[in-house]
Amino acid sequence: MLELKNISFSADTENGKKEILKNISLKFEDGFIAITGPNGGGKSTLAKIIAGIIKPTSGKILLDGEDITELSITERAQKGISFAFQQPVRFKGITVKDLISLASGKDITVAKACDYLSQVGLCARDYVDREVNSSLSGGELKRIEIATVLARGTKVSLFDEPEAGIDLWSFNNLINVFEKMHSTLGGSIIIISHQERILNIADKVAVISAGNLEAYGKKSDILPELLSASNPACSVLTDNLEGAK
Repeated sequence: MLELKNISFSADTENGKKEILKNISLKFEDGFIAITGPNGGGKSTLAKIIAGIIKPTSGKILLDGEDITELSITERAQKGISFAFQQPVRFKGITVKDLISLASGKDITVAKACDYLSQVGLCARDYVDREVNSSLSGGELKRIEIATVLARGTKVSLFDEPEAGIDLWSFNNLINVFEKMHSTLGGSIIIISHQERILNIADKVAVISAGNLEAYGKKSDILPELLSASNPACSVLTDNLEGAK
């Protein structure tokens, strides 16, 4: 179980220190957790703190009771935390099979690589030997990145706005992938998202606004109020992809 205890983060700006996160405490048990809220509320900062990309100004991060606050991103990965960026990294000269092998920690067979690719809705024979470069679309890269998370089989799988920069068709397929992932992969799946359709497949939803944890609980308790017309956060929860490329 991943636990955040009183996490705060401040950043230096031209106008002095700015509080980005304010005393966030959360427990992520096994299952699918969605973190949502208005733009600029601190969601991506929280994701980077969990992954170990940045360190909190104060507070603690526990994984199965162990304090991992001071551990690097590499050490956290070794402990069982996976992080998928908004824009997946492209690796010139590395094939899709190579990338999945690196993620799994061993030289897997072509058949096993194909199995992971099939799980994320890709025709494996068309991708297993392709380079992870600019020839792949945003939607293809997202699904390949999810395949690497499946190959790792980590305790915590963290995705920062996986819908960003992909077209509507790819988004529809991405939802199907996450639904399957939710039903087959153990541990905690944490997704930072604005999309109502992603929130609807979550077990629990956390709402972060202006650096504060505004709500956290079962989807059935959180979504009705969050999606109500009177809620100012409602404007960020749409069922389409504005500005999709």
